[in-house]
Amino acid sequence: MRDLKQTGFNDRITAQQEAKKALLAKFKPKPTVTDPEFDRLAEKRAAEKEALRLQHEAAKAEERRIKQEREEARLAAMRETEEAKEAEKRAARKERKQLTKEEQKAARDARYAARKARR
Repeated sequence: MRDLKQTGFNDRITAQQEAKKALLAKFKPKPTVTDPEFDRLAEKRAAEKEALRLQHEAAKAEERRIKQEREEARLAAMRETEEAKEAEKRAARKERKQLTKEEQKAARDARYAARKARR
C-alpha cells in the first residue's frame, strides 16, 4: 500500500499517542459544576427531615400517653373490683359475727331461763 499522506514513522507514532491521550481523556472525571442552590436545598431537606422526625416523636409520645392512660384505667378498674370484693367480704364477716353474737345471746338467755325454771 502506498503512503498517500506521505507521513513518516514518527508522525504516525505521534498521532497514535495523541489519539490514545484523547481516548483516555474521555474517561477522566470532568470537573463538576456545582449548583448554587445546592446548599439551600440541602438545608431545606434537613429542615423537612427534622420536622418529620419531630412529627414522629410527637406521634410516639401520644401513643405512649394513650397506652399509659389505658393501663391506669385498667389498674383503677382492678382496684375498684378488689375493693368491692373486700367490702363484700367485710360485710359477710360482720354479718357472721352479728349472727354469732345473737346466737350467743340467745344461748345465754336460754341458760338464764333454764336456771330460773329450775328454781
